[in-house]
Amino acid sequence: MTVLDVQGLTVSIGGAVVVQDVALHVDAGECVALVGASGSGKTVTARAALGLSAPGSSVRVDRLTVAGLDVRAFSDRRWRSVRGSRVGYVGQEALGALDPLRPVGREVSDTLRLHTDMTAAQRVGAVRDALTAVGLDPTLATDGRLAGTLSGGMRQRALIAAATVGSPALVVADEPTTALDAGVAVTVMEQLRAAQSRGAGLLVITHDLGLVAGWADRVVVVHEGRVVEQGPVASVFAAPKHEATRALVRAAGAGAGAGGSAVCEVPDTVRGSEPRTERGTSHGAGVVLAAEGLARAFDGVPAVRDVSFGLERGRVLGVIGASGSGKTTLARMLLGLELPDAGTVTLDSSPWVPLDERTRRPLRHRVSAVVQDPGATFDERWNVERVLADAFTGGAERTARGALGARIDVALDQVGLDPALRRRSPLTLSGGQRQRLAIARALATSPEVIVLDEPVTALDATVQDAVLTLLEGLRDSTGVAMVFVSHDLRAVRRMADDVLVVHEGRVVEHGPAATVFDRPTHAVTARLLRAAERLAAGPRPAAGAA
Repeated sequence: MTVLDVQGLTVSIGGAVVVQDVALHVDAGECVALVGASGSGKTVTARAALGLSAPGSSVRVDRLTVAGLDVRAFSDRRWRSVRGSRVGYVGQEALGALDPLRPVGREVSDTLRLHTDMTAAQRVGAVRDALTAVGLDPTLATDGRLAGTLSGGMRQRALIAAATVGSPALVVADEPTTALDAGVAVTVMEQLRAAQSRGAGLLVITHDLGLVAGWADRVVVVHEGRVVEQGPVASVFAAPKHEATRALVRAAGAGAGAGGSAVCEVPDTVRGSEPRTERGTSHGAGVVLAAEGLARAFDGVPAVRDVSFGLERGRVLGVIGASGSGKTTLARMLLGLELPDAGTVTLDSSPWVPLDERTRRPLRHRVSAVVQDPGATFDERWNVERVLADAFTGGAERTARGALGARIDVALDQVGLDPALRRRSPLTLSGGQRQRLAIARALATSPEVIVLDEPVTALDATVQDAVLTLLEGLRDSTGVAMVFVSHDLRAVRRMADDVLVVHEGRVVEHGPAATVFDRPTHAVTARLLRAAERLAAGPRPAAGAA
């Protein structure tokens, strides 16, 4: 049975055609991966197929069936009766997909409350099971904890639980592992695989070709809004016919393959990314950002415990750890967006945190950020041009003219964005395009320190390489220091001079990047490295399989 059948799908936004004549299908019990460069139309295609196109979009489709229903003429009300019951959807930006002021248990149980005749007790049991399956504490079903108190990775897992709790015929997951460490990503993929084994069809939109190779049955490649290639994963990746596919495979090729299984052996998926070459201190040695004894707890639960380090000019500190280990809380304290319960942060040996915001504001341009959920940081009333004009001028100028306009074009080009996008709202951009815009905004103030929280996980391999190359060039030419927080161990290995490994809020390992990745001394580090290998290797064979 075909659970999703799309033929002749064309979508226009603001008069511009962004998806043209797309055809794809997903069968029951099958995993289909939709891949392509950032902005190629993957998310637009998936959302249009689920009746979720952005306001102002024009959608035309010759055939569109979901779980056996012809949905072309469905009203919003009819669509709401399908989404959740027959289709589970996991959106791209987990931080904005859940109501931060609503209990997690209610968010996950909504599907059951709206689409089943389960009793309240039965719903609680089903929600507990769904939370456990994605590696979350089952007490979230009833303890009233708000979605806004969870880390980005935990919210992503809650979304997976919400999408699968109703046993839908089709699950559409847009970048389902982006905000997750490799260990939790494996758990999530195994949960999606379990839905598949029960007969559900999976459509997974992802930039991670290693994940596609390990977990998907077929792949559909989209380029500039068109399907340019599709077929069995092994065949397409082994002998890609279209140049867009070849470019994606080339960019993702380094580090592919399985690694060893010894406790502290490094998987090839991480080893394949060469560590950065040490440089001299031409920009002047000296610690530009220092943390001393940072600690923060929420509702009595420690999130960060006694973290200290010094970051020198021109160097990059990588921060890795499992989802919910405290990485983002640490990053927010370094930026002065979260006040510590204990400890301090200094900038050039001067107080930075804690410091009242009025005193800190004139210094803000010296420390910039790329946050985990860029879409939530853009004013929906502003276009791309105004976002960057505001960053360049500190809000003093409201329009971009003359030299400022030229600087905006250069900034967009630096991060691989077409200057023609300058009149577009960030909300109409793809997730990858929004991430690149966030990076361009962070660079606009010529900062001395950049704190980057998952800066490249939403980008396809080709753009990720271009952005990392841009950051490397900026670091080498200006001496800017960086704190690079990421679940992408290959990106951290490439960028970082030193690495902090965080577990349950504590630093459990700290040292040169090559040493940490090649000869980890702590079991947590080794577990993270093994999980990266496991994610690329794909699902374990069923018991008794040959």
